[in-house]
Amino acid sequence: MAKSIPKIVVVGGGAGGLELVTKLGQKLGKKGKAEVTLVDSTHTHIWKPLLHEVAAGTIDSHEDEIEYLSQAMCSGFRFRLGKMNDLDRDNKRISVAPTINAAGEEIIPQREFEYDYLVISVGSVSHDFGIKGVAENCFFLDSTSQAEVFQEQLLESYLRAHTQGKPLAESQLDIAIVGAGATGVELSAQLHEVSHLLTAYGLDEVKPTDVKISIIEAANRVLPGLPENLSTSTEKELAKLGVSLYTNERVIEITKDEIRTESGKVIPAAIKVWAAGIKAPDFLKDIAGLETNWMNQLVVKQTLQTSLDDDIYAIGDCCACKWVGEDQNVPPRAQAAHQMASIVYKSITRRMADKPIPEFHYHDYGSLVSLGKYSTVGNMMGGLSKGSLMIEGFLARMMYLSLYKMHQVALFGFFRVGMLTLSHLFRRSVHPKIKLH
Repeated sequence: MAKSIPKIVVVGGGAGGLELVTKLGQKLGKKGKAEVTLVDSTHTHIWKPLLHEVAAGTIDSHEDEIEYLSQAMCSGFRFRLGKMNDLDRDNKRISVAPTINAAGEEIIPQREFEYDYLVISVGSVSHDFGIKGVAENCFFLDSTSQAEVFQEQLLESYLRAHTQGKPLAESQLDIAIVGAGATGVELSAQLHEVSHLLTAYGLDEVKPTDVKISIIEAANRVLPGLPENLSTSTEKELAKLGVSLYTNERVIEITKDEIRTESGKVIPAAIKVWAAGIKAPDFLKDIAGLETNWMNQLVVKQTLQTSLDDDIYAIGDCCACKWVGEDQNVPPRAQAAHQMASIVYKSITRRMADKPIPEFHYHDYGSLVSLGKYSTVGNMMGGLSKGSLMIEGFLARMMYLSLYKMHQVALFGFFRVGMLTLSHLFRRSVHPKIKLH
C-alpha cells in the first residue's frame, strides 16, 4: 500500500503565509511530495504595508492585489476560501466556518481540513484596549476592505464639501489619527498629498488648508518603537507638512465629532482612524489549549513551533517569539514574517527528511518610514541596542521600495517582477495619481 504524502496546511495568506505556501508548493506540491493547502478568508492578497496607500487612494488595490487561486495554480498549492474557527489537535484537523455572501446566503458550508503540519499565519488586527467609542467611531486599516471603505468615505467627504454651496463647518474635513507608529505616520503624509491632488483634479472649492491632519500618541514621541533619531527626523518632516502632533496624550474616549484625552484635551475631527495597537485575532485566544499571551498571540519556541504542539507553527504578527539577545519579542514587521517563512520552510522539509530543524534568530535590518513623495527616513542595520546608520531622502526611498520588490520576487521570481515593474510604469503614465471613484 502506497504511503500517503504529508498534508501541509497554512492558514493566512499575508506576507509570510503566502511566501511560505508559494515556496512549499513549488518545491513539494508540484513534485507530489506533499499536499499543500492555503486557507484564507479573502480571495486576494495585498502587501499589508501598502494599506495606508489604499486608504488614501494613492494606489488602487485592484491593480496591486494577487488572486490566491491564480497564485495557487502557478505555484503548486491549493487555495480554499474560508475563515478558520476551531482546531482539533487530537485528530489533527482545522475547522473552517461557512462562507456567507452579501445577501446572507451560505455559498460554502463549514468544512474540515486534516494536516500533518499546520502553520498559523493570520496576522493581526487593531487593538482598541476597550476604550469607549473606538469601535463605533473610528476607521481601522487591518484589511483591504477596511482601507477601501475609508477611501470611499474620504472621497465622499471631499465631494460633499466641494458641492455644498456654503462655507465648511468647523472641523468638517479634519482627520485625526490615533497612534504614531509607522501606519499612522505614513497615512498622515499620504493624506496631506491627497489634499493637494484632489484640488488639482478639480475639487478646488476645497483648499488643502481646509484639511487639518492630527496625530495623537500616548508615548512621548512619534515612532516610539524605533530609534529616537528616526523619531526626531520624522517629527521635523511632519511639521513641514503641517501635521499637528499630540504626544503624551492618552485617548480615553472617542465620540462622533471629537477625541478626548486623559489630560483634558479635546481634538475635533470628522474622520478618525485608529492605529494605536495590534493584537492577534480573538479566535486564537487559548485555542485548543495552546499557550497564548495577552495579545492573543501563540507562544512559540525558537523553532517557531507552538510551545505545546510541535506539529503546529505560528509565524508573523500572530506569534510571540523571543528576540534572541533583546529583552522583548520579535517585532511585528514584514521583514520578520519573511524571515520566519524561510525558517518554517526549512523546518518542515528537514522534518520530512528526518533531519534536525533550525532555530529562528531574527535579524533586524533596520526600519524605513515613507512620508510619500515628500521624504523617506530610516535606519539601516540597526538593532535596538546597537548602533545604526541613519538614512534619508532618495536612498531611503529606493530602499523602501525595494522591500516590496523583495516580497514580489519571493512570489513571482525576478523575471516576472521585472515585467510587472515595467507594466506599472506604463500604467502610471496614463492613470491619475489618485483613485477618483
